[in-house]
Amino acid sequence: MQRRKFLGLGLLAMAASLPASLSALDFRKEKPDTWTAKTQDDAIKKLFGDIKPVDGGIELKVPKIANNGGAIPVGFKTDLPAKTVAVFQNVNPESTVAVYSIPDGAVVDYLLKIKMKKSGAITVIVETKDGKFHKVSKTLEVALGGCEG
Repeated sequence: MQRRKFLGLGLLAMAASLPASLSALDFRKEKPDTWTAKTQDDAIKKLFGDIKPVDGGIELKVPKIANNGGAIPVGFKTDLPAKTVAVFQNVNPESTVAVYSIPDGAVVDYLLKIKMKKSGAITVIVETKDGKFHKVSKTLEVALGGCEG
């Protein structure tokens, strides 16, 4: 009986502290124009303002040829002290794919799957804690069939 009581109190304490640790910015609410931008440059400007990111500091993994445009694996990681990470593509009607708020001390090593209607470029931008911007871009081919692949 004591063990159950102890475990129950531990779970209750963990649940009480959870909302305080998850305080990410809601980019869809704070920067709605980012999500309707039709080009990468416009989406980046709507999200970050007029920035000049430097190349490098981010590793981006995408296939050279995607057999299925409906599920393209995109992996990226960095050792930079990231504050925000954003992913963009340049072929679908809306260019912004995802924006992440990075908590202090978190490891940035993400993998997601995105849709692309045709061949194009994927760009990842990292905003560091000191306000600098880094980027990496890669082009990939989508096999015939696009999202229906």
